[in-house]
Amino acid sequence: MTHRPMQSAPNYTNACIVMFGVNLSWVFLLLWALWGLLAVAALGWSLNRWMTWLEARKARACPPFTPQR
Repeated sequence: MTHRPMQSAPNYTNACIVMFGVNLSWVFLLLWALWGLLAVAALGWSLNRWMTWLEARKARACPPFTPQR
């Protein structure tokens, strides 16, 4: 077995964000076609609340880094 230096993994953050937007769009369109705009608005509002809760939880768990001089 040869020992080669480890390479860093590629950063797929932008691809993940774009695909989240694409998937969210088709889910919203499907909901709109099946149950109407009220269902889309309810899902959007609940996703917004959930992401706000996640952001607040992360802020409580990990205070921002401030380097010492």
